[in-house]
Amino acid sequence: MKKVCVISGGSSGIGLSIAQKFEQEGFTVFNLDITPGDAGTFVECDMRNYQQVIDAVTTIGRDHGIDVLVPNAGIHLSANIENTSEEDFDRVLDINVKGAFAFTKAAMPFMREKQQGSVVFVASDQSFIGKTNSFAYNLSKMAIASMARTTALDYAEFNIRANAVCPGTIETPLYHKAIDNYCAKSGADKAEVHREHELMQPLGRLGQPEEVADLVFFLASDNAQFITGSLHAIDGGFTTQ
Repeated sequence: MKKVCVISGGSSGIGLSIAQKFEQEGFTVFNLDITPGDAGTFVECDMRNYQQVIDAVTTIGRDHGIDVLVPNAGIHLSANIENTSEEDFDRVLDINVKGAFAFTKAAMPFMREKQQGSVVFVASDQSFIGKTNSFAYNLSKMAIASMARTTALDYAEFNIRANAVCPGTIETPLYHKAIDNYCAKSGADKAEVHREHELMQPLGRLGQPEEVADLVFFLASDNAQFITGSLHAIDGGFTTQ
């Protein structure tokens, strides 16, 4: 019988690569997102809707069981505290934190019943460091790091592991959209801006979504059975500077 991986935000970017990786490794994948993707069984679900998230995960767990959970859905906001509106603050925290809370909470009974499971949160290099113009996003990713640690401690007795991957600058469609927006406003040359971002990384390049997916799969696998409660930077060395 195939193992089951449930991911949120698996329709694009890092989430899509994670969903594809688990499919390639023989998992049945369920992707909770607001738009369909190219991997897994799509389940339309808005992470801002607490009950909708609870109901979707509960249905999957009841009908199929859950072996791996990947709370990945999230949004970014570029703004300092003064430029963050209450609406923007609520939106970032509702999706990035409350969504992950509901997503994980709903899955725990099914993992406890099986006495095994792995949760791999998708956090950020901003779980370790601060960055400018990233007030709400940074706050949300620090919260995800905390969620990974406390979940690991609370559920270790049930053989359920919880860890977090913490990507730095990864070359995704969202990254290119952000660069395009910046260049449109500033008149900067995209190739030059892209190269500047590469040179910020000690390894001299950006990360790829597939590399993050490989790390997520490793942490969820039996090869990582003694790893729990840990945060794993995948950032080309950026946070070591």
